[in-house]
Amino acid sequence: MALADCEYTDFLANFVSSFYKVMELPSDFVSMLSRIMSGECAAGLSEALSGTPSSVSIRLNCRKGAGLPDVLESLDCRRDGAVPWASDAWYLDRRPSFIGDPMLHQGIYYVQEASSMFMEQAVRRCVDGPVRFLDLCAAPGGKSTLIASLLPEGSILVSNEIQRGRANILAENMVKWGMPGVMVTCDTPQHIGRSGLLFDVIAVDAPCSGEGMFRKEPQAVADWSMETVRMCAERQRNILSDVWNALKPGGFLIYSTCTFNLAENEENVHWIIDSLGAEPVPIDIDPSWNVTGALDGTGVPVYRFMQHRTKGEGFFMALLRKCGTWQKTDRTGKSSGNQEVRLPETEQWVLDADSFRFFKEGDSIYALPSLQADDMLRIGHLLYPIVRGTEVAVLKGRDLVPAHALAMSGLLRTGSFCKVEVSRQEAISYLRCEALHIADAPKGILLLTYMGRPLGFVKNIGNRANNMYPSDWRIRISL
Repeated sequence: MALADCEYTDFLANFVSSFYKVMELPSDFVSMLSRIMSGECAAGLSEALSGTPSSVSIRLNCRKGAGLPDVLESLDCRRDGAVPWASDAWYLDRRPSFIGDPMLHQGIYYVQEASSMFMEQAVRRCVDGPVRFLDLCAAPGGKSTLIASLLPEGSILVSNEIQRGRANILAENMVKWGMPGVMVTCDTPQHIGRSGLLFDVIAVDAPCSGEGMFRKEPQAVADWSMETVRMCAERQRNILSDVWNALKPGGFLIYSTCTFNLAENEENVHWIIDSLGAEPVPIDIDPSWNVTGALDGTGVPVYRFMQHRTKGEGFFMALLRKCGTWQKTDRTGKSSGNQEVRLPETEQWVLDADSFRFFKEGDSIYALPSLQADDMLRIGHLLYPIVRGTEVAVLKGRDLVPAHALAMSGLLRTGSFCKVEVSRQEAISYLRCEALHIADAPKGILLLTYMGRPLGFVKNIGNRANNMYPSDWRIRISL
């Protein structure tokens, strides 16, 4: 969770805890529920939305080697059961101040709403080998970090966000998650659909009216109206139409919203089937999850999470397959003239450097997995990339210094740098971008660790250590 997003969530939590006790749902919304659900179901959902606190859940980044006990110790809280439809995901017994936990900033875990973790089941249903995957509306990064953890080696994940500010937050979260083969782009669905690129899977977590988030986001209640629902449904169809050409024949579309009404959910799924030529694909679910099916009586395989039945917020998902077959062609084409470089110093910082190719973009040196490099370069040429692979170094004058993304990645050869373990308070100071004093350490670049895992780099000049943490990511609130 990026700083802007996490700080807002921490600030909002206390307000929400009192707000839901007195919240009144819009009358048109209550009437809508009574039309599409049984009276008992509508009453149960309304009560859950207006009078039940939200759950808190996290998902571990197991490729970084931290276990749940370490995270719970750092957060000073307890687990409250596993999220049943997701791997390595847990409910917490309370909402701690995540922004003050260095392990969040190390990418050890992600704070994600539990219902949306159902994305894992869709990915497992449609991915059985290396794929090119587009997460179209990816900010702030919950689903993209989950997808990145699930994709087989050799895959490429393009995490896209149309709004630049949100794309920067997405980039921060994806860099902290530290997976290779990931790109972050800032493009419109229309541009992607016209780019000529083809993806094996496209996830569209569409902007919606937000009914499923009413008890968590009070502003969503204030903003809701039936006209908003209509406008959202139309916008969702426009997004799907724009990006549809980028899905290869035989490829999969994962469509999701965080809302309850039929217009944005079942009706849009039927529109995808009838107008775009897709077929619905069922997902295996465990009855104990209490996932609800279609509410329009058609029996189309869709999956609804509702607060009075499942432990999480409101969520809707459908998996569809684009009809047709795809004849494999050369997907790489020109590599857009990116400057490939060989810098022995940089390659010494990277584990298994022979499995990567290194390129220069401006003052940055970044690494791409060798087998995916040409494909990723072409994607970067056709779209607007913010993150391409793993930035491993930055040229500063005549000096080559390690990039923060290297510390966050699994590429780092930790023995290349002198390591210094820091306390929690020192870690917080580092994350504030403050200068540190590190006694009995050699001069030069040092790798700071917290609880034994990389936190970031400093340059020790003797009387102080200059902070190399990205200034845009610094912690800004008092703890």
